[in-house]
Amino acid sequence: MRDQIKDFIHYLVVERGLSSNTIVSYERDLKSYYQFLSEEENIGSFNEVSRLHIIQFLKKLKDSNKSSKTIARHTASIRSFHQFLLREKAAGSDPSVQIESPQIERSLPKILSLEEVEKLLDTPLLTSPFGYRDKAMLELLYATGIRVSEMIQLNLADVHLTMGFIRCYGKGNKERIVPIGRTATEAITSYIERGRVHLLSAKHPTDALFLNHHGKRISRQGFWKNLKKITIQANIKKELTPHTLRHSFATHLLENGADLRAVQEMLGHADISTTQIYTHVTKTRLKDVYKQFHPRA
Repeated sequence: MRDQIKDFIHYLVVERGLSSNTIVSYERDLKSYYQFLSEEENIGSFNEVSRLHIIQFLKKLKDSNKSSKTIARHTASIRSFHQFLLREKAAGSDPSVQIESPQIERSLPKILSLEEVEKLLDTPLLTSPFGYRDKAMLELLYATGIRVSEMIQLNLADVHLTMGFIRCYGKGNKERIVPIGRTATEAITSYIERGRVHLLSAKHPTDALFLNHHGKRISRQGFWKNLKKITIQANIKKELTPHTLRHSFATHLLENGADLRAVQEMLGHADISTTQIYTHVTKTRLKDVYKQFHPRA
């Protein structure tokens, strides 16, 4: 059973070309699924799995207070895996066929106000290579709305400052071109000239744009650690996530009249319904403004 999961993961990497984060999620979901089947249901082959077993596993997740989003992701992983087994003739049937995903409760993304964005972006001190780097990363995230995972994978060749755009690779390794503004361009130029040159290591030559103190490509965890520190220094009380600037980018664009399709393309969303969540944020903020300032609200 473990070998079949490995074969499926290999298929996702080689043939589907999914991102490393997505692959990790599939592995984690299927590992917990396998453990449940083998340890609690005493099943030794995926051919023995029935629809009831899958329902029992999902029920266990729900009883463990897992969110509907987490349960829906597990359901999708299990469904894809059983479809793979059937297609490869490693199983005679697909027990996940009539399993329905739970309705996902969509919470509105938390965003920063324009004033809070300014405070955050102005916090890194341009007195060290790390200050130039942190300033450039924050300016780039807010200017483009790219994911942190996309930002840390950027190489020097992906940034076209004179033309005013970057090239990044999103989910499914899909390439997209995103414009950047003058402020972000200046911050990145300053970082390359005054920050990156001092972070480079002769032991670890790299084309990566953003480097850590070892001269290697900065990690998602490294960026997240820095963001929490900068948030405290900026005296911002809101709880930030690596996606906060991405959410703020999209919401502020829509608030200022940007086209939903254009925002969808810049964010790299495959489905426009994912982008539409930001229209709900703008409506909520409009209601708050109306209640606060209209004399008869």
